[in-house]
Amino acid sequence: MHYSLFMDILRGLNVYLIGMMGSGKTTVGELLAQKLRYRFLDTDAIIETLSHKTISQIFAEEGEASFRQLESDVLKEVSAYTRTVIATGGGIILCQDNWSHLRDGMVIWLDVPVEVLTQRLADDNTRPLLQEEDLTAKLTDLRHQRESLYQQADITITIVDRDTPEDIVNKILTEIPHHVKPEFNPEMN
Repeated sequence: MHYSLFMDILRGLNVYLIGMMGSGKTTVGELLAQKLRYRFLDTDAIIETLSHKTISQIFAEEGEASFRQLESDVLKEVSAYTRTVIATGGGIILCQDNWSHLRDGMVIWLDVPVEVLTQRLADDNTRPLLQEEDLTAKLTDLRHQRESLYQQADITITIVDRDTPEDIVNKILTEIPHHVKPEFNPEMN
């Protein structure tokens, strides 16, 4: 499908990628933005740039509540943009106020099984919520806590281990036309 068709369908609507850490939101988001000819933003990267600290440092020095506030502030700012694919932090869905900004765009959940996340994150020591011995148990617990919120997405993309970022983007591009609300035209009433 040609990108101009998506431009017409999306009408500049932002696309927000949500999902567990390690689900590929940044990698998929960059590729999706290229395909849509949108800009790409990553809320975690913006937080690190603005604070001059890593996410781990913010968690360690200021706590999770402070990080979540920064995350909400950044989301509020980037939601004012148009034609942007935005990769969000895995916990952005925890704050109800964030949903008012997410709902201004199209929300896509990258749903990755815990087993795949465990493989991807096994050697990653940069994630503050994963500093425990049993990675699978922690990821299972986080998913259980967040799943009902992730399910509020407009589109769920179920990812299997063999899916490449290109495969995932193609799944998203196939689903988008089925989930965009028709443009309101007062002359039609």
